[in-house]
Amino acid sequence: MMLVTTVLPEDQRTAVRRGPAHEPRPPSDAELALLGRPMPTDRLRGWGITLFITAIAAVVRLWNLGTPTDKGTPVFDEKHYVPQAWQVLRNGGHEDNYGYELIVHPPVGKQLIAIGEWLFGYNGWGWRFSAAIAGVVLVLLTIRIARRLTRSTLLGAVAGVLVIADGMLHLQSRTGMLDIFLAVFVLAAFGCVLLDREQVRLRLAEAVHRDWLADSPYGPRLGVRWWRFGAGVMLGLACGVKWSGAWFVIGFCLLVIVLDWRARRTAGIRRPLRGTFLRDLLPALIALVAIVMAVYLGTWWAWFASETATSRHLVQLGGAPQGVWLKLPDWFMAVLPDSLNSLGQYHSNVLNFHAGLSTPDGEPHPWESKPWTWPMGLRPMLYHYSSGADAAGCGQSECVRATMLIGTPAMWWLALPVLGWGLWRAVFRADWRYGVVLTGYLAGLLPWFTNLDRQMYFFYATPMAPFLALGLTLILGQVLGSARSGDERRGTGLLVVALYLGLVVANFIWLWPILNGDSITTARWNAEQWLPSWR
Repeated sequence: MMLVTTVLPEDQRTAVRRGPAHEPRPPSDAELALLGRPMPTDRLRGWGITLFITAIAAVVRLWNLGTPTDKGTPVFDEKHYVPQAWQVLRNGGHEDNYGYELIVHPPVGKQLIAIGEWLFGYNGWGWRFSAAIAGVVLVLLTIRIARRLTRSTLLGAVAGVLVIADGMLHLQSRTGMLDIFLAVFVLAAFGCVLLDREQVRLRLAEAVHRDWLADSPYGPRLGVRWWRFGAGVMLGLACGVKWSGAWFVIGFCLLVIVLDWRARRTAGIRRPLRGTFLRDLLPALIALVAIVMAVYLGTWWAWFASETATSRHLVQLGGAPQGVWLKLPDWFMAVLPDSLNSLGQYHSNVLNFHAGLSTPDGEPHPWESKPWTWPMGLRPMLYHYSSGADAAGCGQSECVRATMLIGTPAMWWLALPVLGWGLWRAVFRADWRYGVVLTGYLAGLLPWFTNLDRQMYFFYATPMAPFLALGLTLILGQVLGSARSGDERRGTGLLVVALYLGLVVANFIWLWPILNGDSITTARWNAEQWLPSWR
C-alpha cells in the first residue's frame, strides 16, 4: 500500500497492512487529505540535528548554574519551593513545614526539585538542576513537535534555536521554581495530541481504503488511542505541578474533539459531528478527564502514605467538618475515606488562599503584572539584585549582579502579529497547524482574565513561551517557502529566516548578563532596561 509506506514509520505501516488483501489502487482524494504531507525521510539526520541542538541547550542551561544566590540561600520564589523540596527529600515525598503556611501547590514540582537536591545537596546546583534538565527536555520536545507540524527538519531546528534563545524559558530553566515543569508536561501533552491526530487519520484512511465507511453514517470506531491516553497522563502530571494545568485540560479536550470532527468530515463520513459525539466524546472524556484526575490523585501518594503531612488528618482531628469541601450528601460522605475528606479540605483551604491573593488597593506588588502585558513581556520581573562587594567582578568600582525575567524582545514583541496571523490562518484558511498552536497559547493566557483582581506575575506566562516559538516557526516556514517555490524565492526566504534567527540570538546574547546574574557595570545594567516598565 504505497499511500501509507511513503508517509508513516515502520510500526504504523505494519498496522495498516492488517486485514484482507486488496488489489493495489491509487489513493483516493479522501485518503490523501487524511494523511496529508509525508514526514521527512531524513529520520537519522533529523535525530542527529535534534540531539546536537539539545546538547547546545544543555550547555546553555547548565552554564554556571549555581549562581546567583542570596548569600548562599535561594533567591526570589525559590525561597518557598527549595526548602519545601528539601522537606520532600527528608520526609520521603511530602512537605511538613507548617511555619510557612504556604504549601499551596501540589507536590510534583517540588519532588522534581528534590531530585537535584539529592544529587548535589542544598546549594544552587542542587535546587536548580532539575529545572535545568526540564528546560533541556523542553528544547528537545519543541524540535520534534515543530518537525512534525511543519514536516521539515530545518524548521524543527529553527524552533529549537528559538526556545534556547528565549529569555523567559532560559531563566525559568535556571531557577528552582515550578513553572518550567508545568511547561514541559503541557508541551508533552500537546505532542501526544498531535500524534493522536495522526493515528486517527491513519485509521480513517485505512477505513476509506477498505470501504468500511458505508457500514455506519457515523463512521467507524477508532479503537484504543494510546497517544490520547498519554496526553491525559501528561496533563495529570501538569496539574500535579500547578492547578493552572487544568486550563490546558479544558483546552486540549476541546481541541481533540474538533480534530476528531475534522478527521471524520475529511474522510467523507455522512454525519461527522454526530459521529464524533457518539464515537469519540466519551473516550475523550475518559482519557482527558478521568485519567487526568486519577494521575493527579496519584501524585499525592506520599501524602496518603504519611502520618505527618500537612492536613493529613484534618478531618479526624476536628479541623474541618466532614465533607464540607464538596457539599455532598451525608450518606456519600459517610462512605468516603477520611483521608480523601482531609485532602479535599486541604484543597479547599488552598483554593481560598489563591482566591484571596488579591492586590491591596494602593499597594500593588512592585513586580505585579496583568495578563494583557504578558504577550509582549511589557512588565518583566526582577528575581535578584545585588551591588557593591556582593557584585564585584565587572572591572570597575561599581558593579551590579541581577537576574531579570525577560522574554527575548525579538520574539515576544512579535506576539500580537503572530496571534493575528495565526487566527486568520486558522479561521479563514482552515490551517489546523495554527489552530492547535493557538489553542495551547491561549489556554495559558485567557483564563487569567477571569479574575483580574488577583495578584499575577509574568512568570505565569512560562507555558505560553513554547507555543509562541512554534507559532513563529510556522510563520518562518511560510517565509521560507516550499521546495516548489523556485530557487530564487527559496533562497530569499532562507536569507530572511537566517537574518531573523541571527537577530534573536544576538538579542539573547545581549540579555545574557541579566539572565545569568553576571557582574556588570551600572551603565550596562541601565542599558539592559530598554523600557520604563522594565525598571
